[in-house]
Amino acid sequence: MNPQRSKQESGLFVLPGERLGVIEEFTPDAGTYVKDGVIYSKIVGRALLDLMNRRVSVFPLVREAMVPKVGSMVTGQVSHIQSDSAAVRIFRISDKLLSGVFSGVLHVSDVQLRYVESMFDVCKPCDILRAEVISVKNKVYHLSTKDKNLGVVYAFCSQCGYMLEQKRQIMHCPRCGRTERRKTAIDYGKEIL
Repeated sequence: MNPQRSKQESGLFVLPGERLGVIEEFTPDAGTYVKDGVIYSKIVGRALLDLMNRRVSVFPLVREAMVPKVGSMVTGQVSHIQSDSAAVRIFRISDKLLSGVFSGVLHVSDVQLRYVESMFDVCKPCDILRAEVISVKNKVYHLSTKDKNLGVVYAFCSQCGYMLEQKRQIMHCPRCGRTERRKTAIDYGKEIL
């Protein structure tokens, strides 16, 4: 903190590297680091001086960007499909909606434990699916739906566009009567979007 500011002042705007106090005075907490016995701000935020407990911390003003990582559970919409893969536009990580869209690829070998011949039996364009990020290569997220909690959560009839109902392993369109195949998540139709 600026030396002209009172040491007892809390809620001040601080930048990374700004001096907050010394370890003889305060215990460093979240958003801080110590160098040579001096406590500095690690992030952009508001300094909080807890005089009662003698702790100093910084609460962030800028949220960290949400980016899928290996192991993240993501939700996305199938944009196009080929016999061996499907392109997925990722719009959510866990329960947090993203402001941007990330590109994902679901390969036929990462759909389920048993052999799958064609992606056309797994999903169709416009379907909403939940998957796990298994790798990132060239800014493309490679996905897997091998777990029973992963797969299509909302499927739409490829003939009339109506939402399909699940009847055992077959998807049925209540509007036109068409039947289709999908690799669905165990909670198909229950995901809150």
